[in-house]
Amino acid sequence: MAVDVVSEIIINAPPERVAAYAGDPSNAPEWYINIESVEWQTDPPVAVGSRMNFVAHFLGRRLAYTYEVLELVPGRSLVMRTTQGPFPMETTYTWQPHDAAATRMTLRNRGEPTGFTRIATPVLAAAMRRANAKDLAALRRHLETGEPS
Repeated sequence: MAVDVVSEIIINAPPERVAAYAGDPSNAPEWYINIESVEWQTDPPVAVGSRMNFVAHFLGRRLAYTYEVLELVPGRSLVMRTTQGPFPMETTYTWQPHDAAATRMTLRNRGEPTGFTRIATPVLAAAMRRANAKDLAALRRHLETGEPS
């Protein structure tokens, strides 16, 4: 059973600004509640083929994994994938104008759990949905008010 979680938010900032901030993996620990650190394996800025090591905590477990950027359309979309661990995952960000001054950001996480995590797929999907909502709210708060997330 696959996991495919799609979350959206409207952010009162132009798409270029939202994409520049959210699409820079170095900023992830500032707005992703569960991400502890990001270390570049390749030189920034983000580009197709970029690789970054992430350390996160999710459902009480420490996770260390490497993302590789598969697709990048500056200001519009970013697709990254990890093939490691019990839950290989692809993460997609898209940014679209919502109106003259706002952005509709979509965050999609999808993957095929393996091993023991396969049994917990429904719980995993629900936890991801809750975490994504919190992360996107923190991102919006940061971009709209300048407050730390």
